[in-house]
Amino acid sequence: MESIIRQRLHDLNRQFYSEHAADFSATRQRLQPGVLRVVEALQGDETILDLGCGNGGLARTLSRRGHGGSYLGLDFSAALLQEAQRQAFAFPARFLQADLAAPEWPQTVAAGRGFRAADGYDLAFAFAVLHHIPSAQLRLNVLRWIHALLRPQGRFIHSNWQFLTSEKSKSRIQTWDTIGLSSQDLEQNDYLLDWKRGGKGLRYVHHFDEVELAELARASGFEILETFFSDGENRKSSLYQLWKKP
Repeated sequence: MESIIRQRLHDLNRQFYSEHAADFSATRQRLQPGVLRVVEALQGDETILDLGCGNGGLARTLSRRGHGGSYLGLDFSAALLQEAQRQAFAFPARFLQADLAAPEWPQTVAAGRGFRAADGYDLAFAFAVLHHIPSAQLRLNVLRWIHALLRPQGRFIHSNWQFLTSEKSKSRIQTWDTIGLSSQDLEQNDYLLDWKRGGKGLRYVHHFDEVELAELARASGFEILETFFSDGENRKSSLYQLWKKP
């Protein structure tokens, strides 16, 4: 994918999460069942890096459950972070504005006073995040950065939207000429989806399958430990994977 197209898609998503932050947040007041399954398996003392933390829903749940390890949430949406930071937490939770598509974000986390996990993070989460990162190369770069921020034996747990399993979600797919692009500008399994709550919006979304994720795990130095599907009426709207850093 050409860099100018990649930047245009990234800007499209930034615009969406800026203009529709309140309406999006209103649909994210409870954790998805798959995320709750992950949370319930935690020991309670892990250091956590939450990529794409949004309005802080995961941190609120961890706080209610008495989590004791430190937590750092990152998001590129100032509006969603403001909502997260209005909350009170009963454990060490902090938030930082950072853009995963920008090459400096890992250095910002590693060097940021009060944000760094000295020996690396035990866990990194990216729930419904990777599918918004445009281009295979950029996704691989992000995964390699995550790998570097984890301690040895650290784990990366992520979910990716399986919108092609739902007729309702498939109906939201728009043609690329809606934003002046053609399918030739995009990579395989790239889609443009609309949003109609509180006004119309558009988002870039990549559709992952297990084969592609297996290749990304291998290329970024991870081992896949577990795969499961969850969420939505059909319980298949999200594909979850747990990866381990050797």
